[in-house]
Amino acid sequence: MTIGQRNIIKSFNIEGLKLNVKSFKVPNAFNSFVYKYIRPSKAKRSFEYANRLINCGISTPFPIAYIENTSVLGLKTSYYISKHIDYDFEFRDLIHNPQFSERVKILQQFATFTFKLHENNINFLDHSPGNTLITKGANGYNFYLIDLNRMRFETMSFDKRMHNFRRLWLSKTMVKVIAETYAKLYNKPYLETHDLMLKHSRAFQLKINSKKLKRSGRKMRFKT
Repeated sequence: MTIGQRNIIKSFNIEGLKLNVKSFKVPNAFNSFVYKYIRPSKAKRSFEYANRLINCGISTPFPIAYIENTSVLGLKTSYYISKHIDYDFEFRDLIHNPQFSERVKILQQFATFTFKLHENNINFLDHSPGNTLITKGANGYNFYLIDLNRMRFETMSFDKRMHNFRRLWLSKTMVKVIAETYAKLYNKPYLETHDLMLKHSRAFQLKINSKKLKRSGRKMRFKT
């Protein structure tokens, strides 16, 4: 499976254990030097961040190892290995199918999951529709974060928390459901939570749509 044109993920069965191996794009000369001598590589960050998430009680495919191939000039190739998750669906499915079974319940539990992330001072910069895998268990839904190499561990202000939802491409209905649950957990007025979450979500969507329309040469039209 190819992720964009940058990274490749392959699955392997080893003695009954199914593993996913993510191969990162070979960095340019500058980043090659940086990833060896200055900053941890994406593979190393993925491994370390996964362990940090698990220590905080946040689910992610279990980290097995990371591999780096280097020369004196810097990093050449790198890989992150994790246990495969047989997930039921991705968060993006809730966006594309408004009639998704138990959609409201899943969104409420996802709000609780994200609140826990924020309470642990974790700013997941790639909190987007394809980066949360979901399984259904006996006691509700379980959420697993993937694509972990971009995170900040910092105090999460109210604005940062609401800003962190922007990449999820939430509809107005989804914002209402998530904001209601999050507001109760954070002891914040619903309207204030809803308005700030919606503001950041709409600003992000407008930015992305503007770029797409600019590339296509079409004029932007807003839905009434």
